[in-house]
Amino acid sequence: MAIAEAVPELVPSTRLMEGFARHRIKTRGAEINVATAGEGPPLLLIHGNPLTLVSWHKVAPSLARDFSVVAIDMRGYGDSSKPYGGEDHSGYSFRAIGEDAFDVMDALGHKTFAVAGHDRGARVGFRMCLDQPQRITRYAALDIVPTHHVLNNITLGWARESYHWFFMAQKAPFPEKLLGADLDYYMRYKLNKKGVGLDIFTPDAMEEYIRCATPEQIHAVCEDYRATITVDLDMDTADYGKRRIACPTLVIWGDNSHCGRHFKPVEAWSEWADDLVGFSVPTGHYPAEHRPDLIYAAFYRFFRGEPVA
Repeated sequence: MAIAEAVPELVPSTRLMEGFARHRIKTRGAEINVATAGEGPPLLLIHGNPLTLVSWHKVAPSLARDFSVVAIDMRGYGDSSKPYGGEDHSGYSFRAIGEDAFDVMDALGHKTFAVAGHDRGARVGFRMCLDQPQRITRYAALDIVPTHHVLNNITLGWARESYHWFFMAQKAPFPEKLLGADLDYYMRYKLNKKGVGLDIFTPDAMEEYIRCATPEQIHAVCEDYRATITVDLDMDTADYGKRRIACPTLVIWGDNSHCGRHFKPVEAWSEWADDLVGFSVPTGHYPAEHRPDLIYAAFYRFFRGEPVA
């Protein structure tokens, strides 16, 4: 086995997504806010809740030295459009969001590409790997286990920390009205995960997340969670034991996150992936913002096809 090259030094984070061009790309069901930079093999970055594409700002400029990096605001989030979710909420399913991502990559000329996702974005990447495996070359997931595993292995500890899964999935407009009463308070509470605090976020990033926390985004996020426990779970249940992730898969979780405390991630992911490597890092639920040094190093090696751990 070849010896992996040393990882280049991480680019200091001075401005949000410095060096990235901005685009607005129309997909089959939305208009998506996109940031692009770099040259090389294409790499799609998909954020989580309640974040935006700027959640990658500490690692994306470094990755752009070796990859054609594409970061998106998922539909319903950030500066992307917030279309109607439909009576069954399928407009915010991971499949629908994944179709946006495929359309964005088509518009940019990338027929095959690697995907990295955090939180909800990692769930989108998971569905993309199952729906169009011929297009995904490598897949990395930050701080999740597959949705099917989560919803079939609920424990008291996880439920106490992940109250929002079922609160936000309640019938509209109940959660929207309660959360909308004080969005600034809600965002600071939501981002202040157990024992980590808000100082892992730069002031600019925090300002951006709060700016984007509009009533329209909150409704879209609720639609996302409504879809998760209905149409998304139905898709995963239909696929469980029948379809598997075909590409090399990297899973990283925080040892102080709900994922690390309440699940056995490698075991959970083994239900879906054969070519799998996974490990924890000393952080909480936001690894790319808390420990960008570790996430950048892992992504650099994994997406170049080098040994990671």
